[in-house]
Amino acid sequence: MRREERRGGTGHEVDSALDGLYTVPPADFVARREELAGAARADGRAEDARRIHAARRPTLAAWAANLLLRSRPAESGQFLELGQALREAYRSLDADGLRELSARRQRVVAALSRQGARLARDAGHPLSDAVRQELESTLRAVLSDPEAAGQWAAGRLHSALTPPSAFPGDSGPASGAAPTARRPAATAAPAGPQEKDGPAERHRVREARLAAAREAAEVAGQRLRALRAEHAEADARARRAGDSCGEARKRLSAAEEEVRRAREGLRRAEREREEAEERLRAAADAVGVAEREARKAEQEADRAAAGGR
Repeated sequence: MRREERRGGTGHEVDSALDGLYTVPPADFVARREELAGAARADGRAEDARRIHAARRPTLAAWAANLLLRSRPAESGQFLELGQALREAYRSLDADGLRELSARRQRVVAALSRQGARLARDAGHPLSDAVRQELESTLRAVLSDPEAAGQWAAGRLHSALTPPSAFPGDSGPASGAAPTARRPAATAAPAGPQEKDGPAERHRVREARLAAAREAAEVAGQRLRALRAEHAEADARARRAGDSCGEARKRLSAAEEEVRRAREGLRRAEREREEAEERLRAAADAVGVAEREARKAEQEADRAAAGGR
């Protein structure tokens, strides 16, 4: 009975497993998915195992987007809030306001895309230019489409997202005139009091939304500047570490040279020892011969002395 109660799991358990799974590099995704599904089956959670096994392997761009969301939650949250503010602002801004927000939007997307590319590179999977474009396309979709924003916020993208359409005003007239859809309709009758109040109210709403969008963009800009400072500090630490590594290499090279010279000295000493041992053996042999000759001479002297008597 207890096994049956575990069949559906706790929900949080499988969600946590899936969240982690979608930060696994695509090359390792299937093996990790089967490992998690097998563990759920062994634990009696058949429904959880089915959900895990149904997870689709992400493309490299989708994986980078998921990794960015999980690794940079503060920046990702601000990015989602900025998207909501921009979508609201784009509904009511004039052409000048649209162009200003469009430029800010492009800068924020480019900055966040660079972060995602760095995370992917640090994880051992650098992104090609084509994959970088897919990542930027996904981030633009998150800003322009609330459905895409919800998909990215879930952290389980399996393919790159495409913006459904450009933001209003992105491809407006070069002269700076307001888009045709925003031009007021011509009327022969004079505007009444209610009609006079309407444009003023709409202008107030536009200004409020523009202020909110600018504030959100400024927050994102501040965070970007902080990240750049952090990156500069990391770069300085990397340079210092590189200098230390260079010094260590020099010391290692000097030590290796010292070892080489010591080995040469050892080989010379071994040769000298061998030569000395050879000379010692030769001297010992000469001493042996001399001793034998001395004994022989002594014996002959004794015999000669004995014959003389």
